[in-house]
Amino acid sequence: MAQMISTMPMVDATPAVSAIMASKLPQSACLDTPASGITVVSRQHVRPDAASAMADLTLSVSDLPMLSCHYIQKGLFFPAPDLPMSSLVSLLVSSLSRALAAVPALAGRLVTLPDDRIVIRCNDAGVDFLHAVAPGLSLDDFLVPDADVPTKLTKDLFPMDRTVSYEGHRRPLTSFQVTVLRDGAVFIGIVANHAVVDGTSFWHFFNTWAAICRGDSPRPLDFRRNFFGDSTAVLRFPGGVGPAVTFDADAPLRERVFHFSADAIREMKAIANRRPGGGAHDAEVYGKMAHDPKNPESRGEISSFQSLCAQIWLAVTRARKRLAPDATTTFRMAVNCRHRLLPAISPAYFGNAIQSAVTTATVSELARHDLRWAAGKLNASLAAYGDGAIRRAAAAWQAKPGCFPLGNPDGSVITMGSSNRFPMYEGNDFGWGRALAVRSGRANKFDGKMSAFPGRAGDGSVDIEVCLPPETMAALLRDAEFMQTARGMLGATWSRDTPRS
Repeated sequence: MAQMISTMPMVDATPAVSAIMASKLPQSACLDTPASGITVVSRQHVRPDAASAMADLTLSVSDLPMLSCHYIQKGLFFPAPDLPMSSLVSLLVSSLSRALAAVPALAGRLVTLPDDRIVIRCNDAGVDFLHAVAPGLSLDDFLVPDADVPTKLTKDLFPMDRTVSYEGHRRPLTSFQVTVLRDGAVFIGIVANHAVVDGTSFWHFFNTWAAICRGDSPRPLDFRRNFFGDSTAVLRFPGGVGPAVTFDADAPLRERVFHFSADAIREMKAIANRRPGGGAHDAEVYGKMAHDPKNPESRGEISSFQSLCAQIWLAVTRARKRLAPDATTTFRMAVNCRHRLLPAISPAYFGNAIQSAVTTATVSELARHDLRWAAGKLNASLAAYGDGAIRRAAAAWQAKPGCFPLGNPDGSVITMGSSNRFPMYEGNDFGWGRALAVRSGRANKFDGKMSAFPGRAGDGSVDIEVCLPPETMAALLRDAEFMQTARGMLGATWSRDTPRS
């Protein structure tokens, strides 16, 4: 076990209930007792352990569109630590205080300046840290094979549920919750303002906190907000009334995590990269996969993840029974722009550096063609999404600023977020064992919203969190072709037989 720090944190000295007494509290003393049985027993306000010298950080053209999005909610289940819960809470709070000193942007607030620019003021205002207990729940209640994610439970693993990022003017830019289950397992959840971080930056901070907690030195981050240089574009919100999310957050959804084994993904990739059987249209599509001088980033090979996404695109479109044959289906994929720009920006750039690559096809086209064809379409779109495409998209936004329209208004869109390359398991050992599973809250979820996670084994397997209306999910589960590729552990990536370290 790595050495864990034990320095005293910079916290407010008035937690509502002492963390030391958390496990002995009567029900009446609890701060919050939702129906899930996850009870908040302690709330502390944590500040960086060193004063910030960082100047205001102006939100970039990639940050501003995210002001209408919910805060990101992601977290990890961990095995039971070999220390008392009071010591665990103290350890996490003290290391968080040091992590915030290393990443002061997350301890600040959003401020709108007189010229309507919105900045992150690194004023050490601090964050909230909640300690919760779930004496009636264990890992088996959350990680259920062959079942939907129990969203009525997972939603209470996170604070600031469904908070819109513009609220960072008045509320902390990050909040944290550690939840201790009946079997001693621990869930560590982070909620982060989406106008301040994208997924890459989110997991950079998670790694930073874990590294400090286990006694290691964190990697330095790049806080310069010069992603596209200076921009005069602003988003104006008269009267300080911020935007609302652009989708119906209360629409009924079912959520599952499908596990795709490394073998299944290799098989899909092999199918996607076979030579086409002929036909003018196939030749046109696959010709774009070659080393086209107009697309210098193309490697001529369809990737494993593109192959998996193609399988999902085909299957979900089949499951959407109400779509007309001539309806246009859209596959939106979050693109990390850091390495696609010329020159590339630092992988440690801390902020939003994402755009959305769009691929379209009609329902009838997907029905007539196979995995190889759909994967070729995705490959061509992503290969073309280089420096020029990124800068054109940024210029178009600056000409007409607006918030990013998350959602699925016509019922034919798939939006793939997160990444199976994010270090969710690697680098997030807080000092008592490797994480067991990733889960998210209710933030930014709608029909067709999907998130990619790496498989816990680190062998190239991938977990896809899928959100669909009940009837569409039921149809997807009846799709024999899709279910054969997802024949691993459905609904969970952990079992009692999984090694815990």
